[in-house]
Amino acid sequence: KGCEDAKAVVESLKSKGVSAVGAADKYRDSGMVVSKLAKYESSIGAALILHPGPITVDEINEAKVPTAILAAEHDHIFPPDQAKQLGDALSAKSEIESFVKIFPGVQHGWTVRYNVEDELAVKAAEESHSDMLNWFIK
Repeated sequence: KGCEDAKAVVESLKSKGVSAVGAADKYRDSGMVVSKLAKYESSIGAALILHPGPITVDEINEAKVPTAILAAEHDHIFPPDQAKQLGDALSAKSEIESFVKIFPGVQHGWTVRYNVEDELAVKAAEESHSDMLNWFIK
């Protein structure tokens, strides 16, 4: 349902003259919506998954647009091994660009829920935001 709703928003933006749309998740499990949007070349131009949920290799194999995954080292929902598996699957898809990065010392949700007094947490969040912007610019 989230994917269908997002596709409608993207179509509306494009009908108003927006020429390029990228999708990124910011909330728990919305990475699944972004991974589903990545199956539709006509929908978005690039995908970035920051807080992956239970995304499978089969689902990521359906990606048709450049897809990046930024993951946390300490994540019980999406462990680093799973990020590496999806990264390997994306790397095998020579027809699209991909990027996978695991951020050390952080937990699931680190890009939006972090202690602003924790220098490591702030640095990781800022780095992930920079990586996201650079991915979409590229």
